[in-house]
Amino acid sequence: MKVVILAGGFGTRLAEETTVRPKPMVEIGGRPILDHIMRWYAHFGFKEFIVALGYKGEMIKQYFLNYYTLNSDITVGLGSGDVTVHDREREDWIVHLVDTGSATQTGGRLKRLDRWLHDDTFMMTYGDGLADVDIQALTAFHVQHGRLATVTAVRPPSRFGGLLFQDGEIIQFDEKPVIGEGWINGGFFVLNRGVLGYIDDDDDAWERGPIERIVADRQLMTHQHYGFWQPMDTIRDKQVLETLWNSGKAPWSTRP
Repeated sequence: MKVVILAGGFGTRLAEETTVRPKPMVEIGGRPILDHIMRWYAHFGFKEFIVALGYKGEMIKQYFLNYYTLNSDITVGLGSGDVTVHDREREDWIVHLVDTGSATQTGGRLKRLDRWLHDDTFMMTYGDGLADVDIQALTAFHVQHGRLATVTAVRPPSRFGGLLFQDGEIIQFDEKPVIGEGWINGGFFVLNRGVLGYIDDDDDAWERGPIERIVADRQLMTHQHYGFWQPMDTIRDKQVLETLWNSGKAPWSTRP
């Protein structure tokens, strides 16, 4: 089953980083967040990716063109120009990098991948969010219910600290509480090719018209995820992810 990653947006809310690079190339722990997302899927055995490119997509192409050497030790003979690569890490992934237009909306990007999606079922997520979603359980749920689409529903972390107090005394301080009520779109979709018929053109945002029409036809199911989920919309979000990674306790980490 192929994994589609939408990686073409402008990332305007993270302008501190995205003026010079596309958001999926913003680094967490020295690796692009895109790499972290792919490693999570690969951890569950899903290793063929279609990356939908847009804004500064050439930087993502350059990264994967140089992936082998960037992730290996190398020896350079400056006199001869010879380069010896000492193999340190080799991923057995297949990565398709597809230009889907700089101004194309999320639904339009997905529609443009029609000719790359040969199987009836595929996965899709965004190139700017991390989670510890059980991908095997997610795909099994999708197959079981038999509808066209499954979305992972998450409870977002609050952007403000939570205080619990009694008679003026703080009895609980939670810096990053999870909102107790309400669920939102957390990405990590499983989709059948039939959803492409709900997308009209490049101007269709997946999260608006197409999904609304899929819901109207009762073809969207939700997989509720109670674990970790964190988008990277702002510089503060990036710092949260960076802190988790540096602590050695990042929930999405696949390193031993």
